[in-house]
Formats: sequence, C-alpha cells, structure tokens
Amino acid sequence: MRFSKVLVVVASVVFGMRLVEVERAWSQKAAREQCSLASITNMAGKGAVVCDLATVKRLAQRGHAYEQNQLGIASILAIGPDYSDKDALEWFKRAAQRGYAPAEVNLAVMYVNGWGTPVNYGEALQWLRSAADQHYGRAYYNLGILFLEGKGVKQDNDEAYRWFKKGAEAGDSSAQTNLGYMYDIGLGCTRDVATAANWYRKAADAGNPLGENNLADLYLRGQGVKQDDAEAFAWFQKAAEQGNTAARIKLGYLYASGRGTAKNLAGAYAWVKAAQMAGDQRGAELLQGLENSLSQEQVAAATDRATRLQQPAGALSTRSFAQ
Repeated sequence: MRFSKVLVVVASVVFGMRLVEVERAWSQKAAREQCSLASITNMAGKGAVVCDLATVKRLAQRGHAYEQNQLGIASILAIGPDYSDKDALEWFKRAAQRGYAPAEVNLAVMYVNGWGTPVNYGEALQWLRSAADQHYGRAYYNLGILFLEGKGVKQDNDEAYRWFKKGAEAGDSSAQTNLGYMYDIGLGCTRDVATAANWYRKAADAGNPLGENNLADLYLRGQGVKQDDAEAFAWFQKAAEQGNTAARIKLGYLYASGRGTAKNLAGAYAWVKAAQMAGDQRGAELLQGLENSLSQEQVAAATDRATRLQQPAGALSTRSFAQ
C-alpha cells in the first residue's frame, strides 16, 4: 500500500511518535503539567512525566485535558481493566470541550468509525474543524481523508489535496505521505514525481513507515530520484522493521534477487512470511517459489523468525491516536 487511507488520531505513538511528533510539539508548552500513563508512555516522547493510573485519573477528574485524553486513549485500546469504547468517548469529549486539539481529533475519529457511538460525520467535521482552527496538523490530515473518500462531505480530490498540503506543511508525517502520493499519481494536482519524492522523504525522515516504503519504491523504480537499489533496500528495511507489510514483501524480493544487498533466500522467506502472517497475501507467489528453493529446516527457521518479527497488536494500535 502506498497511501494512508485510515483516519488516524495520531499515532500517539504514531508509534511512539511517529505518532506523534506533531502532538509533542503542540503540547510542549504545558509539558511540566502533563502526566502520562505508564502503559502508553511511548506516546509521550522524551522527558515526559509518567504517573500511575490513580494519579492520571485524579488529574483527569479535576479537569486536566491532557490526562483526560490519556484516559481516552487507554480506554479505546483497553489497556487497563474496566475500559471501554464508551469510556473513551466520554474522556475525549471532556478534553475536547476544553479545547484540547488532540482530543478533538480523537473524538472526531470515534464518530467517523462509530466507536462507542453511532457514526456521525457532522459531529466529526465539527470537531476536526475546531482542531484545524488551532492549526493542528492531524486535523488537517483527517479532513483530507474525509474529502478524499467522500465521507460526510462531497468527494473532492482538490479539497483533499488542499487539506493534506496544510497538514504536510504543519509537519504531520501522514499528511506528508498522502500529499506525496497525490503528486505521485497526479490526484488533485499536476503529477510531479520529484515533488512526491520530497514529501515522502520528509515523512520518512520523521519515521513514518508508509513514507519510508513509498520513498523506497521510488528509488527502486528510479522515479523522481536517481535509481538506487541500496537506498531502496535501506528504506524498505526501515519500514519493514516497523511492520509495514508492503515493505516486508519488497524487502523479501530484494533479498531473493540480491538487489541492494547480498542474496539471502532464507531472509527473504522470513520477511515475506511475516507479511503473510499479518494478513497481507500479496507475496504468496514469491513465498511459494522461495519455499521450493529452501530445505525444510531452513523454512522452519525462517518461519520462526517471521513469527518473532510480528508487532504487538497494542503497539500498532497506538499509532492511531493523538496525544
């Protein structure tokens, strides 16, 4: 996949932020007053104050928007006992009503996906526009997704492009990736693969796995950048290590063909198998060919490695939420 089509509340983690590099900057001003849950501390960034659940709940009950948003994230991910999507909705509402932009975006995503509430695009748009009025990059990104897919609004590639551009310029790596894709295929703008490469690189430099994958693909094909198998391999590897299944399959292809790296059929099998285990069947033909070229012992060892390459489900989920 070369395009991010999922409404994301910011990877509060964006996997750590990669999730949330934008959120970190947005809330830096009040950092000393923020208390992050230990269970989602990877979303908080370096230097964040980490507190136990009781402390975070106490601050949230006192009206602290940051902690309310933290509890919303913990609730939707069911990180602790007695959490639910309805609890998440309530905590996000409390923080959003205090004007906290990350919570406004998270609340909008709840409405778009129908988590803890019936789907309501009108409410989602209201909260996204409120966060956008605060120049919050993730809000721009999600507005772009709504216009791209025609959810709650008339489908409009030009409007999607406009919002992705605002998000990209605000530093949101997912918006940068999608803006790159718009230029890559000429959607809502004149096709310009060199400009696409520039936006993919910004996203990749921020650690966005889809941006890394897309930049690698351009290096592999020699479009918008000088063809370079070694660069393609390096960027596919970064994206693959973060769980991007398309990158895992391409990395397997490079190992199998010896492009940009030494030929390694067992390594190729492990990466493609890991993508398959994650539900991506696009490498099935390659996997079958590799299996026919390896011994049973090599296949067993590579399969074991593929199992160990799987990302914890909870860690992946956190990428969708804004801090």
